[in-house]
Amino acid sequence: MDNSREPLDTPDAAGGPDPVGGLPTQRDAPAAEADGILAETPTTAGEVSHDPLLIYGREDDDPTGAWTKHNKTMERTGVRTMARRLPSLLRLSWSLAWEADRAGLIALVSVRVVSGLVEAVGLLAVAGALTGLLREGPTPDRVRAALPALALVVAAGVVRTGLSLVESLLRSRFGPRIDRVCVVRLLDLATRTSVMAFDDPRFVDDLEAAERGAAGGRQLVDNAVDVFTSAVRMVAAGGVLGVLHPLLLPLLVLSIVPDGWATARSARLAYTSWLSRIRQIRRQYMLRYRMTDRDCAAEIRSFGLSRFLLDEYTLLARDYEAEQLRVGRGQARYRLIGESVAGLALGAVYGTLVLLLNAGVMPLAAAGTAVLAIRNGRGALSTALSSLNDAYENFLYFGEYRSWTQEAARRIPESRSASAPVNPTVIRVDGATYTYPHTDTAALRGVTVELRRGQVVAFVGVNGSGKSTLAKILAGLYLPDAGTVRWDGVDLAGVEPDSVRDRVGLIPQSYTRWPMSARLNIAVGRVGRLAAEGPDSVIPAAAATGADEVVDKLPHGYDTSLARQYNSGHDLSGGQWQRIACARAVYRDAPFLIADEPSAALDARAEQALFDLIQRLGRDRIVLLITHRLASVRTADRIYVLDEGLVVDQGTHADLMSRPGIYHDLFTLQARQFVDTPDAPSPVPEPPAEPSRTH
Repeated sequence: MDNSREPLDTPDAAGGPDPVGGLPTQRDAPAAEADGILAETPTTAGEVSHDPLLIYGREDDDPTGAWTKHNKTMERTGVRTMARRLPSLLRLSWSLAWEADRAGLIALVSVRVVSGLVEAVGLLAVAGALTGLLREGPTPDRVRAALPALALVVAAGVVRTGLSLVESLLRSRFGPRIDRVCVVRLLDLATRTSVMAFDDPRFVDDLEAAERGAAGGRQLVDNAVDVFTSAVRMVAAGGVLGVLHPLLLPLLVLSIVPDGWATARSARLAYTSWLSRIRQIRRQYMLRYRMTDRDCAAEIRSFGLSRFLLDEYTLLARDYEAEQLRVGRGQARYRLIGESVAGLALGAVYGTLVLLLNAGVMPLAAAGTAVLAIRNGRGALSTALSSLNDAYENFLYFGEYRSWTQEAARRIPESRSASAPVNPTVIRVDGATYTYPHTDTAALRGVTVELRRGQVVAFVGVNGSGKSTLAKILAGLYLPDAGTVRWDGVDLAGVEPDSVRDRVGLIPQSYTRWPMSARLNIAVGRVGRLAAEGPDSVIPAAAATGADEVVDKLPHGYDTSLARQYNSGHDLSGGQWQRIACARAVYRDAPFLIADEPSAALDARAEQALFDLIQRLGRDRIVLLITHRLASVRTADRIYVLDEGLVVDQGTHADLMSRPGIYHDLFTLQARQFVDTPDAPSPVPEPPAEPSRTH
């Protein structure tokens, strides 16, 4: 092993590098266990070094990562910064909530304002009750004098309880509506955006951030409501203290600032720690997911990976445990400082109350009420700080959601009045050039091809030659950077994109295994047809592609769920799924059929049946076949050979085999795998010359 390899620089929260230690191998596992926990042992010969670069590969820091792009912002942001952004945060929350549920928002705000007023009335009523109870005179008289105020205190408590129940009901209706509005808008744009957008890694990365932001929309509104509620409570408490004595209001602020500082610092310490360990946390999640995933179970056992993976997970978990202990100690230190200072400040507040009482400036009843108001105000501020911290983070991510929705809307193909020909006779591409986003090499370079109805046209070439890209341009999924695509002379750049896609049936390389019934997995080829023609309309397409043989073996036939993750779901093999995918393309009954590696998972009989079907379909429609199995393109009417984004040859099978070239080489190479050719006879060695004899 090359010992010059440097470990991946992943600093921990304290600024040091990742711990590097040995991982016990499976052979040494029993000796490496102590009290049920894997022991860390030094690396010896034959063991795997815990080198993050060796195990995980290089991971460059990406400041624009979808889930981490605002972590540094949050790490540097303080309470004052968040307070300055509070107005814009509240405006955004209000606009989102207003769009989701106007009536609910008005009701919720009204309930919170009324609740704050009732709390203030209740505190003042407490002052009245205490005044009545503490005045001079017989006890029965004092109780009777305090009864109206006590009744008001009880009534205020009952009203606040009722308002809290109403608020809970409003939130239970409010939150799901916000989720629906955010997620539905995202999904609507994601499914209408041009396919080309998903080839842009930045767009996809921003989509992940937008999904995070959509999920945070509801939390953002909840956080904003909590901040607003806490503000109302603090105003109520401050108003009561201002009525009792003007000096008490600044004393309230003095008593709650240290707690606020400690809360903010503790939260920042935890967040900074999480940020420094996000890579290790993701690795833990990745390992845990793989170790419990059904698709990985056989390989883990076959390769004997269980001990290695468990050791690696344990090492990461121990490192995380140590970091959590460090964070806990730091938070305890901040809380100790904050609560100590707050205790001193609170002592000063109560000392001031004593001085006011001693000087006769404030009656005892008012002092008792002031204590309650200070307590309520301190609790409200603590809630406000916590909610503000969460709201600011959700505010940043929801901003990503809004930015992505604007960008996605820009990438939706504009609607046009013209439609593509219903049943095209000729599809032609002239001089098509296409380059994928953020790449330097063109996938297509001035390609010209022609497809006619009643013909089967094949694209062949090595991987990366541009076959699938050209097929997507022919189908109207991609727009070429240069050149034209015409159906019966109609330029697709000027027609409604959906009208083009409606005329195309596709058997893709990577087909989707929809978690639905077998019937719907075929009918997704044209869902509207299922509604118009009935459930049995899928049967002819299934029979034509051999998918009926698959469905007949299912326990509930076409109504069998193919979602294996559910109890009633049924699993299919790769070849069986491929037949379903072929059936959905045939069910679509489009005039232009594109078959992109349609037989990759089929057995020999099913493959031959599929290509026979393709030949039949080619009699009255345009069929494009893309495949590496060149034996299946021998009967194609025209074959285009692509190489590095260029059409380097074309013709029939006989034409292409009559001259040297890529097609001739590839076909001959594949043919040798199926035809036994006699070995060339070995030359017979000549007998060694006899040594000369001397007479």
